[in-house]
Amino acid sequence: MGLSQKRVGMEGPRTTGPRARGRRVLPVLQVVLLAVMVVGGAIFLAACGGGSDDRTVVVYTSVDQMYSEPILKEFEERTGIKVQAVYDVEATKTVGLANRLISEKDRPLADVFWNGETLETLRLKDEGVLAPFESPSAAAISPQFVDPEGYWVGIAGRARVIIVNTDLLSPDEYPVSIYDLLDPRWPADQVGIAYPMFGTTSTHAAALYAYLGEKQAREFFQGLSDRGVRVVDGNSVAKDMVAAGQLAFALTDTDDACLAINDGSPVTVVFPDQLEGGMGTLVIPNTVAFINGAPHPEEAQALIDYLLSEEVERAVMASGWSHLPVRPLVVEQECFDVTGIAGMNVEYELLFDWLEPSRSELSELFIR
Repeated sequence: MGLSQKRVGMEGPRTTGPRARGRRVLPVLQVVLLAVMVVGGAIFLAACGGGSDDRTVVVYTSVDQMYSEPILKEFEERTGIKVQAVYDVEATKTVGLANRLISEKDRPLADVFWNGETLETLRLKDEGVLAPFESPSAAAISPQFVDPEGYWVGIAGRARVIIVNTDLLSPDEYPVSIYDLLDPRWPADQVGIAYPMFGTTSTHAAALYAYLGEKQAREFFQGLSDRGVRVVDGNSVAKDMVAAGQLAFALTDTDDACLAINDGSPVTVVFPDQLEGGMGTLVIPNTVAFINGAPHPEEAQALIDYLLSEEVERAVMASGWSHLPVRPLVVEQECFDVTGIAGMNVEYELLFDWLEPSRSELSELFIR
C-alpha cells in the first residue's frame, strides 16, 4: 500500500525572473558586455562545482556504516548524485543523530534520515523535524510499517535476540526468555545487556513498558540493576564479549549476532519468549524519513525511493543487517531461520509514548 498523504514541503524554493519594468533597447556595447558576464559566470560556476550536474544529498543514518555505505555508494553510481553520509556513534546510537537533527531543525543540514530503528523517528516526527512524503516504492510494504500520516516508511527489520556462547553453555542450558537474565542459575557477571537508554535497546525497553505495564517493566530492569548484570556500550560490545567468552549470553540484535556467526565464533542465537503464551520476540524495522526543509528535496526524494525499493530490502537482508522483510518476500537467511518466529504484538506509535518515560527511569537505574 502506498502512502496516502501528499508530499508537503518538498518542492524546494521557487525562483522567478525579475519583475518587468517596461521595455528598452540596450546599446550594442551593453549587450556584448552582458553576454560576456553571463558566459563568464557560467564558466566560474562550473569550475567551482556549482553547475546543475553537481547534485548532492545528505543522509544521517544509524545503520552501521559497513552495511549502509555500499548501498549509498551504489545509489551514487546509478544516479550521479553525491551522497554525504553522517553515521552514528555506537554508544549513543540513534539518540545522538536525532538530537542533532532537532538542534538543526530551524536550519536543516540533512535531507534524509535512514534509521536502524523506529522510536527516534517517531520522536523526530513529534518534534516537527520531518515532513510527509509519498513514494511509489512503498506500494507493497505492509501497512503496519507505513505511517498513516506519511512521515516514515519501514524497511527490513531486525529482531532482539539472545546470543549465547556455545563453549560456556550446553543446549539444555540455553536461556529461552529475557527473564532468564534475572535467573540466578547464571552468574550476573556472565550476563550482559547494552545501556537501555540508547539505540535498539531503548526501543526494546519502551516495548516492554508498553507490553508489560510500567510496574512490571520497571521491576524487570530494577532486577537487572540489583543483580549486577553487565551493562555495556552497545549491542556490538555485548556480542563481542559473548564471542570472546567474557559473557555466557547477552541481549543483542540479529545483525550483531550474524556477524559473530559469520566470523566463526562459538555462538548461537535464541529468539526469546517463543513458548506458547510468551510475549514473542521484538522486531524493529528500519525507517526512512524526509527532513522538513531539506536543502536538496529532489535528491532526497530519489534517495528515499531507492532505499524503500524491494532491491534494497533484499540487499540489507543479504548483508546481514536485517532479517525480516516488511513486504511479502521469501528470503533465505544465511545466519538463522526466521520461519515461524512469533513477534511481540506492539504498535510503534504506542511505544513512542513510553520512550521518554522509560529512558528517564532507566537513566536513574543505570547511570551513576
